[in-house]
Amino acid sequence: MQIANKLVALCKQGKNRDALDTLFSDEVVSIEAGAPPGAQREATGLAAVKAKNDWWMANHEIHSANVTGPWPHDERFVVGFQYDVTNKPSGKRMKMDEVGLYTIMNGKIVREEFFYSMGG
Repeated sequence: MQIANKLVALCKQGKNRDALDTLFSDEVVSIEAGAPPGAQREATGLAAVKAKNDWWMANHEIHSANVTGPWPHDERFVVGFQYDVTNKPSGKRMKMDEVGLYTIMNGKIVREEFFYSMGG
């Protein structure tokens, strides 16, 4: 729970990059519910996950963010994320509601999976 609580605390402060730097394994795998524009659904390795995070931050203006949880289950835990953002390229404002499922091994997050509606 220490890692889960620290992740939530950092995300609530908008310090997602600090979370990546301190809590995630170099071999982390990140899986989206759907592929981001021009990218793959799955990012493997810390550098690829950081690049995905950088892309998201560069392409979205965050008006508000709410982080809930964590809710533990053995070596896994879930966190809820609710965002009000504007996609900078399109200018479209939207509300996002997603859940992240995280897996811990050897004291680091080794897998994150995101669940959200694809609007279909």
